[in-house]
Amino acid sequence: MAKKDDDRSTPPPLPEPLAVAVADSHTHLDMQDGTPAEGLAKAASVGVTTVVQVGCDVRGSRWAADLAAEFEAVHAAVALHPNEAPRIFLGDPDGWSGQHRAPGGAAALDEALAEIDALAALPQVKAVGETGLDYFRTGPEGTDIQKESFRRHIEIAKRHGKALVIHDRDAHEDVIAVLLEEGAPERTVFHCYSGDAAMARTCAEHGWYLSFAGPVTYKANHALREALAVTPLDRVLIETDAPFLTPHPFRGRPNAPYLIPVTLRAMAAHRGIGEDEMATAIAANTARAFGY
Repeated sequence: MAKKDDDRSTPPPLPEPLAVAVADSHTHLDMQDGTPAEGLAKAASVGVTTVVQVGCDVRGSRWAADLAAEFEAVHAAVALHPNEAPRIFLGDPDGWSGQHRAPGGAAALDEALAEIDALAALPQVKAVGETGLDYFRTGPEGTDIQKESFRRHIEIAKRHGKALVIHDRDAHEDVIAVLLEEGAPERTVFHCYSGDAAMARTCAEHGWYLSFAGPVTYKANHALREALAVTPLDRVLIETDAPFLTPHPFRGRPNAPYLIPVTLRAMAAHRGIGEDEMATAIAANTARAFGY
């Protein structure tokens, strides 16, 4: 029996192509259906000609670096996700990779971070991330480990001259505090920005980039749209975080880089500017933020 178009498992239709090409600043092609080549071609057909493939553990970071070496349209970001670091330290086998691990500890975390450090030196790797703090999925027992991993990632990014990509979930104040204590890299990106307008102003004061994803299109997220409104246009990025966070009106269905135009048009409308102006700014911002 054929699937209905509103079936949750059915990919949304192709949007109208953008006239000005842009980049998806944060995606996970390894978690999406189809091959990376298919996903990149579909995205390019609607004007999304560049993606940043983000690793969440050692294996995923290696995959990202290999993909970026293979495809000119792909740049890599490598890191241990904030929820991954405690799993490694505590020896939890249920990490992002799904691989069984021997008991962890500081040595295991050091070994994983050494691999991220080596990957960060590669030319096709443009960023260290996603790193940061996540108090939603990791409880108090993992807080100190997350902070230690975050600080180590900041040092790696600065030493290699790479951008830093921040994962910040329910941890706004602590993320900013760590960045200020350690000294944020010159190019720092808040992935899937989730703060309010006041935090956006703070980020802007420090020259940090804010990347907006599908949630900015959700009806209830007034505070997120207020944050977009006060963010300087030269610090705005866009992402899918695919396969997660599909924009309205396709929320709950599979996300992919080709849906960037849906979010971009909503962002342009909220800012009261044309989509070409928004796309032109985002394209320039992404290239500057990731140094490509």
